[in-house]
Formats: sequence, structure tokens, C-alpha cells
Amino acid sequence: MDIGLKLRQLRQQRGLTQEELADRCELSKGFISQVERNLASPSIATLTDLLECLGVSLAAFFSEKTDEKTVFAPEDMFEKADEETLRGTVTWLVPDAQKNEMEPILLTLGPGGESWRYPPSEGEEFGYVLSGSVFLIRGADKTRVKAGCSFCLHPREEHYLKNAGKSAAKILWVSTPPSF
Repeated sequence: MDIGLKLRQLRQQRGLTQEELADRCELSKGFISQVERNLASPSIATLTDLLECLGVSLAAFFSEKTDEKTVFAPEDMFEKADEETLRGTVTWLVPDAQKNEMEPILLTLGPGGESWRYPPSEGEEFGYVLSGSVFLIRGADKTRVKAGCSFCLHPREEHYLKNAGKSAAKILWVSTPPSF
């Protein structure tokens, strides 16, 4: 983190000159200049005083939180074709979703296609069938899920989806924690 640059940006955002900030903090203009150019390092007490004069807490100043991207276009998404198992595609709708608490995908299963088989887990999964129909297979249970219907499960046994029709099926599938 460039402390000097960040202090300069805060000072300028508040419309203060180096001299005005120095007066408020009972410091010299030269010291403020040196800190902003990273030629001098303020003590924690001095930094706390500077930040108080700028209206920022120490915690907020050192927070590296950046603006998170919240909207994703098709070019942000990653699609993988699988002609053997899926006979279709899986599209990761949120880049790097593995680092999030949930992972949404768009699954397209061709006729006779199956999703990968997932082992029991501590998470939750949600699916919404956008088109076509699928069988949700959990252990020995097999349930048909048609377009416009959804499923929600706590996977306590192996589970997967199988295309139940003669045309492609599209499913929005969300897993928490990420497992795809």
C-alpha cells in the first residue's frame, strides 16, 4: 500500500492544501509533503491524527476493499463443451466464482446427457430448469423436473442430473459452497 499517495488523494478529495492539513494536525507543511512523497513515515499516533483530520478511520484507511464487479456480460463467462458426458455445455456465469460462497452455472444437457456425479457434501444446491426436462437422481431416488420447476437439496448422497427428453435441457444450477 502506498500510504503517501493514499493520504494525498484523501487530502485532495477534501479540497485541502498541504498547509491547511498541516495546520489542522499541528504539523509542518514540509512534513506533510515528505509523507505524501513517502520520504518520511508518520508514527501510528501521527497517522491517526492525520486521518482524524481527514475524516477517515484507521481501519477504513487500511482496508484494501475494491469495488467488486457485480454485472457480467457473456464475454466474462467461461463455457466448456463436453460431448461425452453432458453432450452439451457448462457455462460458469460468474468468473472466479470458486472464491465466492456460491457458484452459479448454466448447464445444457443434450439428449441422453448427464451432469457429473457429485458426492455427498455439507452444502446446498439449487436448480431451475429453463427448458426441457431432467431427472434429478439422488442415490436410488429419481425425480422428473420439468421446465419452469426448480429443485433444492442438501446433498446427503451422490446426485446428478440426466436429460429426460429428446431435446436439449437448460438448467440454472447454483451450488454453495462452489463444487462445479
